[in-house]
Amino acid sequence: MSRVCSICGKGRTSGNNVSHSNRKTKRAFNANVQKVTYKAEGKVTTDYVCTRCLKSDKIERV
Repeated sequence: MSRVCSICGKGRTSGNNVSHSNRKTKRAFNANVQKVTYKAEGKVTTDYVCTRCLKSDKIERV
C-alpha cells in the first residue's frame, strides 16, 4: 500500500527510536491514510487520503 495522501502529498517521514541509554536507531513515521471513495473533478475515484484532509473536508465523499 502506498502510504501517500493523494490530496496533500503527505507521506512517510523518518526519525529515531531513542532508548533509555540514549542510543538512536532509525525508524519511520507513516502517514495515517485511509482508502476512500470520493468525487474529484466530476469523477468518482477511490484513493488513499490522509485523515487531516478527511477531517477538514478537502474532498467530497461518495
